[in-house]
Amino acid sequence: MGKVILPPSKIGIIGGGQLGRMMAIAARQMGYRIAVLEPGVDSPLGQIADTELNHAYDDQIALKLLLEKADVVTYEFENVPYKAVRKLGPLGYLPQGEMPLVITSHRLREKLAIEEAGYNVAPFLAVMSKDELRYAVKRIGYPCILKTSSGGYDGKGQWVLRSDDDLPEVLTIADDNEYVLEGFVNFTKEVSVIVTRSTNGEVQAFPVTENEHVNQILHVSIAPARISDALRVEAESVARGLIEKLDFVGTLAIEMFVTDDGLVINELAPRPHNSGHWTIDGCNVNQFEQHIRAVCGLPLVKPEVRGHAIMVNLLGQHVDDALSAWQKPEFSDGKLHLYGKEELKRDRKVGHINFVGDEWGALEAKVDRFLDGLPE
Repeated sequence: MGKVILPPSKIGIIGGGQLGRMMAIAARQMGYRIAVLEPGVDSPLGQIADTELNHAYDDQIALKLLLEKADVVTYEFENVPYKAVRKLGPLGYLPQGEMPLVITSHRLREKLAIEEAGYNVAPFLAVMSKDELRYAVKRIGYPCILKTSSGGYDGKGQWVLRSDDDLPEVLTIADDNEYVLEGFVNFTKEVSVIVTRSTNGEVQAFPVTENEHVNQILHVSIAPARISDALRVEAESVARGLIEKLDFVGTLAIEMFVTDDGLVINELAPRPHNSGHWTIDGCNVNQFEQHIRAVCGLPLVKPEVRGHAIMVNLLGQHVDDALSAWQKPEFSDGKLHLYGKEELKRDRKVGHINFVGDEWGALEAKVDRFLDGLPE
């Protein structure tokens, strides 16, 4: 049983990006104060934090200072150096510990942990040399995808291999890093489940979300997902079972493929997730408040969808057109969330907009019209 951390206590967050910002907004509404450790000045979270420490994530002095200033510490993404977090255990209160980072920051460890828990993943083999890559390709076959074991996201650090013609490019890098070669999964839909586990052991899962990607970046999330009741029950059962078997505290996002043979887990993230942003406006509790409740030892809220919700990701190239559309009466009920990023870079996530409605057909048609006005 973990501690109960009540407002106006201070919550420390490692990482100052948009996920940390939205955690902080939820926490502030509940009456908490916020400290952040983030190398960059004026980060999305730093703009609204009470205390901003601008140091590297593995700076032991800065991490110790964060622990001294905060009553509880969490992290906003999985690439926080777990070895640095491990050293902090005796110095403060980090209810999640380092294990979610150890597992989810490394694709091979992640896949092995999922398999050990009894759930399905795509066929995979570890690759650490040219010879191992050639062997893995022969075993798994084409098409397949080579991924860095750590550090990649939104399609970065990934190479699709469709034939022997694609091999020469990746053979040049095969000796430089750790990789995982995955077989393609023949899926009909991509879905995700956000599940939260409190320090007191309570578990709550958000409704299954359906996700559509463009250029390997999340484009649209639809909730609840357009899947059968049986599949919905199965996906939520997988999410609840996995977070308990992994013994994680806080939020776990689980991306899954829907196939003719059942669900296949694609990736995990030990924190709120892009595909759960719809919960801010489309649910009685959002994923960020639920995460704060979990690490603070508070009761979790059973999530309930308000009709139907569609989240549209806004990339750097979308913002000007999205703002123009948002001023029109047809789209003015969309709930706009911009993250305070200084540069609107192409293909960089800089915000999202949520549309919520009771009638699915009308909501879908409106979002389609909104999307038609955005550049590719």
